[in-house]
Amino acid sequence: MKRSVFGALALTAACWTMPAGAADFYGSRAPYTVNQPLNAYSWAGPYLGGNLGYAWGSVANNPTKPSGFVGGVQAGYNWQNGGFVFGLEGDIQATGAEETFAPWKFSNPWFGTVRGRAGYAFNNIMFFGTGGLAFGELRATTFGLSESHTNAGWTLGAGAEMGFAPNWSAKIEYLYVDLANSNFVITGASNGYRFGVVRAGVNYRF
Repeated sequence: MKRSVFGALALTAACWTMPAGAADFYGSRAPYTVNQPLNAYSWAGPYLGGNLGYAWGSVANNPTKPSGFVGGVQAGYNWQNGGFVFGLEGDIQATGAEETFAPWKFSNPWFGTVRGRAGYAFNNIMFFGTGGLAFGELRATTFGLSESHTNAGWTLGAGAEMGFAPNWSAKIEYLYVDLANSNFVITGASNGYRFGVVRAGVNYRF
């Protein structure tokens, strides 16, 4: 009788402990998941960077087509709302764009822009459009005489930027720049410079 009682108690205890043991067994091997938002890449705040590229274009009322390498620095500020990114950016560029045709040589020693930017970010990759004010120097030389004008105009472009570290990003963009015409005495014509720029750059956000 005692053996039967002890056997029943042992069987009952085994039945109680088996589900707990099974839960531990499967729980130790089941994947552990937590529902949490992904850490989105932040584009907000001020930034400073540099760029290198190439420019090519044409001079109004003249057959010259100045082209050459460009390089400079840019600075700006971004605001971000979800995936939408808005900002302001300014840059200044030194260029080697020039060409000589017959007695005329035209060159663009430098130019700069002040632009708005608007884009959409897919985490650390952003596509954007940009446009605003452009300004720069157009220099004409003929028969040993030289004349320079600093003209204002406009620019429009687009690009893409990719964050590769918490504070660092790399970009590539295209700009079309129109520096308005002005009257050159030595050419006897109204000359201006219209050109495209493709450039790559790096930015550091503070």
